[in-house]
Amino acid sequence: MNELEQVLTSDAAAAAPAHILEGLSDDLVHRVPPGAPHSIYEELWHITFWQQVTIDWIMGIETPFPPSPRDGFPTVLDAEREYWQRLCARFFSGNMLAGAAARNTSRLEQPIRCPSRPGEPVRVMTVREQLENLAAHNAYHFGRIVLLRQILGVWPPRSGGYTW
Repeated sequence: MNELEQVLTSDAAAAAPAHILEGLSDDLVHRVPPGAPHSIYEELWHITFWQQVTIDWIMGIETPFPPSPRDGFPTVLDAEREYWQRLCARFFSGNMLAGAAARNTSRLEQPIRCPSRPGEPVRVMTVREQLENLAAHNAYHFGRIVLLRQILGVWPPRSGGYTW
């Protein structure tokens, strides 16, 4: 496993996604602590949304950039249609694809088209650069999930996790 795959799927820089998401109930993940902008569910939905966009771009599908930041988070209807365990499964399925893309070193320097915000020109970057963007984005939002878990009093999970 190379470092890029490990940072996307495992515990290279922080706790592994599987540990961060472990042991959470459907009820708990929808709680929004006072002062927090999003629930754990909303954070994971957002991660999964952008992970799929990255996979699309890597596969040559020019999925449009959302018109507003809010479009990258679930609506009430989205949350009602997809229960927590299904969202986790969708995340891990996409995460396996992202990890496989990171393992495919023969494609890492291949340029890909990545649509930009509305009104901005399409960006061209390498598969590696897009996966690095995804890794940084995921680390940021998984850090928020850990903080939400700490606030809700459910960190660390049984399998362990960094507590510092």
